[in-house]
Formats: sequence, structure tokens, C-alpha cells
Amino acid sequence: MIVDGKPYLILGAQINNSSSWASTLPQVWPALEDIHANTLEAPVYWEQMEPKQGSFDFANVDLLVNGAREHHLHLVLLWFGTWKNGQAHYVPEWVKTEPQKYPREVSAYGKILDVLSPNSGANLEADRSAFVALMRHLKAIDGAQHTVIMMQVENESGSIGAVRDYSAAANQQFEGEVPSSLTEALHTPKGTWSKVFGADADERFAAYSTTSYINQVAAAGKAEYALPMYCNVWVTYPVHALENRDHASPGQEYPSGGAQQDNINLWKAAAPAIDILAPDFYSSDHAFYHQIIATYDRPDNPLFIPETLLSKDFGSNFFYALGHGAIGFSPFGIDYTHWTLADDKIPAHLSENFALFRPMASEVAQLNFDGKLQTAVEQAGETRQRLHFEGVDAIVSFGFPQRDGEQPRGTADLSGRAMVAQLGTMEFLVTGFDASVSFELATAPGAKLRNEQIEILRAEEGQYVKGAWQSSRIWNGDQTDRGLNFHRGNTSVVRIRLHSLPLYDESMRLRPQQN
Repeated sequence: MIVDGKPYLILGAQINNSSSWASTLPQVWPALEDIHANTLEAPVYWEQMEPKQGSFDFANVDLLVNGAREHHLHLVLLWFGTWKNGQAHYVPEWVKTEPQKYPREVSAYGKILDVLSPNSGANLEADRSAFVALMRHLKAIDGAQHTVIMMQVENESGSIGAVRDYSAAANQQFEGEVPSSLTEALHTPKGTWSKVFGADADERFAAYSTTSYINQVAAAGKAEYALPMYCNVWVTYPVHALENRDHASPGQEYPSGGAQQDNINLWKAAAPAIDILAPDFYSSDHAFYHQIIATYDRPDNPLFIPETLLSKDFGSNFFYALGHGAIGFSPFGIDYTHWTLADDKIPAHLSENFALFRPMASEVAQLNFDGKLQTAVEQAGETRQRLHFEGVDAIVSFGFPQRDGEQPRGTADLSGRAMVAQLGTMEFLVTGFDASVSFELATAPGAKLRNEQIEILRAEEGQYVKGAWQSSRIWNGDQTDRGLNFHRGNTSVVRIRLHSLPLYDESMRLRPQQN
């Protein structure tokens, strides 16, 4: 993510769905300050922005842009257009009340759904026209200042209620040939949807219909103002182990046709105007989270977590994503409207992470961009991890304090986490929670042991201020005896310089022992 010519780390906060209004924004800004976010994610409502066809009201958009500037934040806007969580909740009344002109999806049993059909040209043209107007307005008010840095096109798109549209128009398209551009991109034979995709034909048809629609909306918006654009994804969650099936049901347990795990390749082929497919994550299953990170972290897809739950796992999940090159991470429901934060208070397990990173977000983004940053996150049964850097290994031990002569104990809630970034051959930037970090010279497997060891020259606690490191004190003694020690409520970042010296005095090693 490049903003104004420099890598940028999104320390995001997404507000609740109904908080982009003049009456609720005063409850937004203090919450973002308390969580130490640098970026606001906020929805733009099609129904509010175009109350009458062709007549646009950008009052809420202007409030968001101006408010973000006043509070020194960047802004990611979420286009709540045709889709919101697999349904059509935010389309204008003039669309909702004319289903003959703006057709809905129809289930296999003939039920008319609360989902606009992606197989309708009229629906596409209405959404595309509104999005173009929005992008044109943003360019006019923000093209020189770059407060808005990215656009979310739709929200968790796809169909809830049916695996695909079974209307007459959609059925006719389904019976036709799969576009050759798609079969070539996916390296499949040519043929009808049923012939090419077999049992998955209905869902793949829904995915192609949805992504083609969204791609045209995004491309038209980019033609007005070429901001990066992404789609957030309601991912496919694992089914319960006791259920006699191996996959959740499309259209029921997730919106059919979205950019779920099995649809990524299709979406990438059919939506070149979408820069990122970004998974929303709402689960406490660590193994599944790691699977999602591995699935969406691809050479053709920057890793971005635009929504996640406000659980105790937040810090560990943030560090894990950062260590896999994430350009941003954002919890959902950050405002004081009593919807998700009933006591109007940001819990420490949320705020401590961004508080630590915001002063150095630019430097961290650059280090990640340069491939110099790694993280270690505690896993069940794993109390120590080794990170490999050029010439040096960092050993991260979880739990605080570390006991002399004992293996690390870890933590009861798996909260240990650390970040280590290499600034130079023997210089590192280190921070974390419930962890200690020590260093050793790297040795290739099978290589002869070297007569060298590492010693700390200087460990400075400090922070970056306007791009320059400012030291506040030197660590030593209890803070460094068993590595750099970071407790649970840590607020410290340490810049450490190391040097090597002989491990043994060779003349003493060769001298015979004396009784």
C-alpha cells in the first residue's frame, strides 16, 4: 500500500453500519483516537446518496472526508450498493419498489429474494452510475489531498437465499457456454457451465455473474478516479465436525458467488479492476485463521484484513497478519454508539497494539515492504520460536518473566507475540507482549560450529518522531539479561545493536587441564 509515495500500514477501525451520519459521527472520532487508529473505514449508503434517480446528495461523504482530515486520519470508503452481506439492504427506494425494472434473484423454488440479480443490465447500470458519481465527487474534493486512500466496492457480495439466480434470464445465461476468457484463464475445457464445473456449476455461475458485475462497477469508478479498490469477503467457515458433510452450504451459510476460498481464482480472472480480495474474519479458531491468511496472501493479492472481531485474539491475529506482509488490519464496530462497545470504552487488548505501532507505522510499513520484518506469535504447545534473518537468528520465548535455567513457560491465553525487524547487519528493531527476544549468529544446517558469539552493544528504548529515531533510555540488567523482555502491558520499542566476539580463547582451549 503506497500513500503519497511511501509504504503505508493501515491501522484501521471500521465503524458500525449505521454510524456514517451527522448524528453519530461525534461518537466515532473519540473511539478512533482511543484505539490509536490511523485509518477510518466508513460506509457510503447508496440509498442516502441517490434518494432520487440521478439526484445525488454527498453530504455524508463530505462529513466523513472533512472529519477524517480534522482528526488526522486517512479514510477507506465502503460502497454499500447492490450488496451488503449478500442482500440488497442499501439500494434506494426507487430500485426496491420497481422489481420489474430492477429484477431480484429468484430461488430454485420461485421465491423472490432480497437480492438484486447480477444478471440484470438495468441493475448494473444503476449501481455503476451511482458509483461513478461518487468517484467523480471524491476526485473533485480530495484528488489533491488524498484523504481517501482506498475504496471497498460492495460489501460481502453474493447471494443469501439461493445458490444462484434461477430467473428466466439467468437460466438462459446458465445454459450457454462459459466465456472463453474464463476457461482459458482457469485452464478448463470449453462447454456449458454444467459441463465445465459439474456439481459446482451453480456456484461458479453465481461467482462469475457477481464478479463480472462488480468488475464493471469498479472499472467505471476507476476511470473517474483511480483509487485502489477491494472487495471484502464473507469467507466459508468450516462446518461442525459432527455434521455429515465437508462443506458449508452456498447461499445459506455464506453468500453464494462471493470471493470465498474456492472462488478466488475465478474472481482474479474475471475482475481485474479489483486490486484486493480481502477476507473478513470472525472466528476464534487459530488454525483456520492461519489457513485464511495462507489462502489470501498471494503474489497477485496483497493481504488485508478489513474486518475482524473484538476478541482477546486481536493482538495475536494482528501480529500474525503483519508478519505475513499485511498492508492493513481493522477491527469492526469501533464507535461509541453502544452497539458493539456498550461501555463506550476501547478494551486494552485492542488499544495496546495500535498504540505501540502508530508512532512507527511508516517505518514498519517500509520494513515490511523491504522484506526485513518478521513476527512470532505463540501457538499451543510452542513456547519458543526462531526467526531467521541475514546472518542472525532471533529467538522469541513466550511468557514473562523468564526463569533462570528453565524453558519458557508460555502464557495461559497464548498472548505472547513479538515483532523483529532488521535495520542493519547487526541492528534490529524489537517489540512485543509477553515475550523475550534474544539473538544468536545463524549457522547453516550441518555447518561447523563457529567460534563466535553475540553480545549486546546497546539497547535503546525509544520511538520514531517524524521519521527520526529518538532514544528515551538505555536498557540493561533485568531488561536484557535473558534477552529483551517485554511484559504483558508493554509500551516499549527497542532498537538494539549487537556485535560478535570469540566464543572461546583458542589458546586456553588447547592448554592441557591442570589438576
